[in-house]
Amino acid sequence: MSIITLTSDIGLQDYLVGAIKGQLWQHCPGAPVMDITHQISPFNLPQATYICKSSFSYYPKGTFHIVLINLFDRKADHVLLAEHNGHYIACADNGLITMIAGNAPEKVVKLPLYKQQPKDTFTVLRRFAEAYRELQAGKQLSELGEPATGYIVKNNLQPMTGQDYIDGQIIHIDNFENVVVNITRHQFDEQRQNRPFSIFFRRDEVITQLSETYSDVPEGHKLAMFNAAGYLEIAINKGNAAGLFGLRGFNRDQLTDPSGFQKLSFYQTVRVIFG
Repeated sequence: MSIITLTSDIGLQDYLVGAIKGQLWQHCPGAPVMDITHQISPFNLPQATYICKSSFSYYPKGTFHIVLINLFDRKADHVLLAEHNGHYIACADNGLITMIAGNAPEKVVKLPLYKQQPKDTFTVLRRFAEAYRELQAGKQLSELGEPATGYIVKNNLQPMTGQDYIDGQIIHIDNFENVVVNITRHQFDEQRQNRPFSIFFRRDEVITQLSETYSDVPEGHKLAMFNAAGYLEIAINKGNAAGLFGLRGFNRDQLTDPSGFQKLSFYQTVRVIFG
């Protein structure tokens, strides 16, 4: 049977994650269920995108990814199931599907929710479990629901660029309080063109070279590197960069409308200047 992964902003403080897994095993006996994380900041679509994009590709083709983020952003009578790069992604119709895929996924269908049942997490999960069983039985995605048109589209949080700079946004702070910025190695190299660079954050902090590992600098010193997912990371060797520098990530209050996000503060941005 194909793997099912779970990603959510539910946290681990109460019964819900355990109950979700129990329900999955009731409806999909024998299915291997793997947690990616349940510690996404509440309603944080950019962070969820980073986590999902960075982890999904390591799973085998055919994996069924359930993403329980911001399920009830609006009253809905359906959820979405997409096929993208050989994987299935199940989530609410809240713009996350296009953020994870980077554009419109290859195939998307609407899965109607049961009319006579409450619209809660377990109803959504049962609908995803039913779709999983049908795929395992050999059905094609197109047989599971009507082609999705008019679903919510949101663009991922992208860095701003100019001839001599990139302005990135903090999208994730990990368990060690290392700060992940939405600048990829490809974007950095393309913009840099072999020029010297300075990475500025928190107004007066600057880094002028890239490290390969945390131990490239003495303990307690700051560094910049590209992490295993290929994103720029600001860190302190055996320290906590976010706490020390007062850096913060994107939060739910900065959601505006489906077309964009409010301006971030300098505590949430990193500027790279070339030349």
